[in-house]
Amino acid sequence: MSGRFAPSPTGDLHLGNLRTALVAWLAARSTGLDFIVRMEDLDRVQAAPEHEARQLADLAAIGVDWAPVVVRQSERFDLYRDALATLRSRDLVYECFCSRREVRAEIESAPSAPHLPPGSYPGTCRTLTAARRQRFLDDGRQPALRLRAHESMGVGSAATSPSIEFDDLVAGEFAGGVDDVVLQRNDGVPAYNLAVVVDDAAQGVTQVVRGDDLLTSTPRQIHLQRLLGLSTPAYAHVPLVMGDDGERLSKRHGSVTLAELRESGATTAAVVAELVRSVGCAVDEPSDASTLLSVVVGEFEIGSIPPGESVYEPVGGASAEFRLRNTR
Repeated sequence: MSGRFAPSPTGDLHLGNLRTALVAWLAARSTGLDFIVRMEDLDRVQAAPEHEARQLADLAAIGVDWAPVVVRQSERFDLYRDALATLRSRDLVYECFCSRREVRAEIESAPSAPHLPPGSYPGTCRTLTAARRQRFLDDGRQPALRLRAHESMGVGSAATSPSIEFDDLVAGEFAGGVDDVVLQRNDGVPAYNLAVVVDDAAQGVTQVVRGDDLLTSTPRQIHLQRLLGLSTPAYAHVPLVMGDDGERLSKRHGSVTLAELRESGATTAAVVAELVRSVGCAVDEPSDASTLLSVVVGEFEIGSIPPGESVYEPVGGASAEFRLRNTR
């Protein structure tokens, strides 16, 4: 049984990523769970070993430790394709020839379905005729593969699709529908929602702590777990760290990575102390990050994380000093 942190190695971790990693580690260690790091490197364009190395170095610097083996999704395609084959054998998969631009247009023009997550695919290719499918293939289009969500849930249409409910350790009770989620992209790469479900089960993950931007995707993943006969972990979706403009934290907000903050004069212990304070822990700044975490881990309760986003604010214009102000 374990908790996990699963970043995409497409760049340096920023303060929001580091905070989520700390919460995931504290939640696991405070409840006696092992902790693993998995690299979700399905983006073969931007993912790179140098990004992975810097991310792991930053995690170690802030006091996070993990099981010796770091799993990479790029090395596990056979597992994902086995799961996909299981779904195909039950006639729960169909080919989708829509481009990203076409999908966006279809979503914008389709009637809204309040029970489905934002940006849900309206099922345009679900009932393609054999003749039209062949025309797409003759034009050189490669299909993505999607889940027949409504059929797999035992209902016939999106209008009657039931919700999947779960109790989130941070967000509380949540219910959401399941759309025809992508299982494999049109370049043959397994999609995130399938890969994460397979990996969590294979690695014995029983507690998933991640950003609340993924809250609405969780019913999709729970549904896939049920279809594949996999166990469902406990979920905890942590509020994001935002810039003072209301947008997700990024480079345009200043020094937001550990390396940038240290170059500006901040100590790693000071950064960790502020991250830990922002999730409801009262701490004094110690000499090093590991000492701080060893104190906090015995008192940490994930259910005590304050609701609402945290806003990154440099103090007095000095990027080495900052605070994370809770919005509630």
